[in-house]
Amino acid sequence: MLSLTRVRESFWFLPAVFGLVAIVLAEALVTVDRTLPTSLTEGLPLLGALSASGGRSLLSGIGTSMLTVAGTSFSITISVLATTSSTYGPRLVRNFMADRANQFVLATFTSTFLYCIVVMRTVHTEVDDTSAFVPVIAVHVAVLLSVFDVGVLVFFIHHIAGSVQITSLQARVLDDLRAVAALVYPTSPSDDVDQEARAGLASDGSVPADGAVVRADADGYVQTVAWEALRRVALRAGLVVEVVAMPGRYVIVGDPLVVTSASPGSDTARELRRTVTLGTARTPHQDVAFALQQLVEIAVRGLASGSNDPYTAVSALDMSAGVLVPLWRRGEPVTALLGDDGTPVVLVSWPSVDELVDSLFDTVRTYALDQPAVLAAALRLIARLDDAAGPARTGRLAEHETAVRGALAS
Repeated sequence: MLSLTRVRESFWFLPAVFGLVAIVLAEALVTVDRTLPTSLTEGLPLLGALSASGGRSLLSGIGTSMLTVAGTSFSITISVLATTSSTYGPRLVRNFMADRANQFVLATFTSTFLYCIVVMRTVHTEVDDTSAFVPVIAVHVAVLLSVFDVGVLVFFIHHIAGSVQITSLQARVLDDLRAVAALVYPTSPSDDVDQEARAGLASDGSVPADGAVVRADADGYVQTVAWEALRRVALRAGLVVEVVAMPGRYVIVGDPLVVTSASPGSDTARELRRTVTLGTARTPHQDVAFALQQLVEIAVRGLASGSNDPYTAVSALDMSAGVLVPLWRRGEPVTALLGDDGTPVVLVSWPSVDELVDSLFDTVRTYALDQPAVLAAALRLIARLDDAAGPARTGRLAEHETAVRGALAS
């Protein structure tokens, strides 16, 4: 699963796809030019006669210009990545690399260059060949592409100027947090597992202690788990699987990934291991703690002595309420994936909402002791959570409120 996500977030994927499309389009239009009579193409609207030297010059100029603009756009993007890494944290660079607009701009310019190169090689004069050939339709399409690319360039300038604003970066991070929160914390309590459905499990709801362990064969962070694939493997093998290495955990070779209710065959163990994707860094796709950490990191960076921007932290706390308040009201995370008969098949252990809220306020108190505006924003967030909290959580919020008010008074 993550392999596809990682590819889609890379700078090369969209340019590669657009490049292949450009080559196919160029070959197709050249074939059309060869098939249609010259008299017919000259009679089409907006298509004038072109000499071979004129067609080559036009294609060469467009292609060279687009490659130059692509290099400039890429340089600007790299500069923005460097600024973001130093100002807001290196872990937020992924947000710019995953920005589909930046990928689209680079893909558009490079694919136009490839299109022009492919078309230009088919232009022949009588000196080159027995008869001259100029793909008139293909050349005029290159002109249309260049006009479109000018619009893309204007869009890129506008987009890159907006994307470096802290509010835009926070909004993207918040979208990641909202997406993973919808996965981890269901809107319906029926997604959880009742006690009757836990037949065959240990008294604490886990896989019995005599279960088999499937261990990691590489080092890295657990980035994602292919949950549906894992559920299918468990159903097919008649197993109950407990995921002990949840997304965000770092494992080394030999660490347990999952525990099964019975010993799986070698093929089944390999399939189970394949559902867990490891990588060199944490990602917010299924790691809800890391998704929240990114938003908190922006706040902490704003409080650094070099930045001294408490209002970045204030906006981060205010925006986090849009996700944390519904989660606080909703309750606990999913604990299992069920089979067709309603019994648990895959057991999971996501962090509780209480743990997320604790980490947020602990960090705020640590770094915002001398920032009254940030502490006041923390109190506003506590008040919002208190309005949505049940009786069981009021005490925990009271502890945080007491600690924040103590920091504010000191």
